[in-house]
Amino acid sequence: MQIRNATKKDIPGILHLLKQVGKVHSDLRPDIFPADVVKYDTPALEALLQDTSRPIFIADVDGCVAGHCFCVHKIIENTPLSVGRQELYIDDLCVDESCRRMGIAKALYDHALSYAKKCGCRMLTLSVWDGNDGAMRFYGQMGMRPRYIMMEAAVEE
Repeated sequence: MQIRNATKKDIPGILHLLKQVGKVHSDLRPDIFPADVVKYDTPALEALLQDTSRPIFIADVDGCVAGHCFCVHKIIENTPLSVGRQELYIDDLCVDESCRRMGIAKALYDHALSYAKKCGCRMLTLSVWDGNDGAMRFYGQMGMRPRYIMMEAAVEE
């Protein structure tokens, strides 16, 4: 397995993984996420690959995209209510269903963490949907902890 920056040739594999991510979200929250929707299309991925503030890392296993990690550099300005800092946000981390339990997610996470350190980031952050228990367990094992919890209540008509 090799963790590397994504290239245009990886787009079909990334799209395959994004379908799996979409299904996880729509199964978990069909009230928010429609079924069979993919977050990015080919032109959007091509544009992202050119954006140095949004690196995409790939787990390459024998020439196949076995996992991806989309990241976003975030700069938080110093204000009276917030200490200025740089963070790396993991926008999406996915391992192909057929390749799970092989250490790929950890390798992608570790690569993002190492990249964040090299870039001078103070924090590595991400969001996890409530109910995605496997992701919560994994990120907890990586040493992450909740920063805040967003609450919701349905408003009936």
